[in-house]
Amino acid sequence: MKKAILLSSMLCIATISANAQTFRGLDKSPMDMAYYPDNFAHDRKDGEKALIKVTYSRPAKNNRAVIGNLIPLGKVWRMGADESAEIKFYQDGTFGGQKVKAGVYSLFAIAGETEWTIILNKDVDFWGAYKYKEANDVLRVKVPAKKSDTAIENFSIQFAKEGNGGVMNLGWENTVVSVPVTF
Repeated sequence: MKKAILLSSMLCIATISANAQTFRGLDKSPMDMAYYPDNFAHDRKDGEKALIKVTYSRPAKNNRAVIGNLIPLGKVWRMGADESAEIKFYQDGTFGGQKVKAGVYSLFAIAGETEWTIILNKDVDFWGAYKYKEANDVLRVKVPAKKSDTAIENFSIQFAKEGNGGVMNLGWENTVVSVPVTF
């Protein structure tokens, strides 16, 4: 009886160990989310609900050239790594001064030396920008590209309150792009 219990216990432990080894390693470009209003802002009011949520991956610079290399100039880029970034508007508002309806959109950019085009597209849930179709763009806004005072190691998206609305800041390497949002 003791042998049967010992054998059963060892078989159970071996099965658990084998299952634990099926997990893949950590992603090199971990997923992140940014909210407006910012969940971590000190001036956030209790009970204040998010108006925008962006889900994206944060690739690292890792001693590589970013602008013009990892982010191609003049071509559609997926805003991060892995799956295309998604932006969810919980209610109607404006994005870069243009009206946008509540809903979920994919988020792309076309980088330039001094100006970026930020794109909201109605196609969601796909990898990268490989299936991007310009015909499905909901809106495009042009915003200036500014040099950052400090180096930004990982691609980042953050929201900040500004005036009667806010601004979505995108930054990587030594470049920052800001898109105004209002509700």
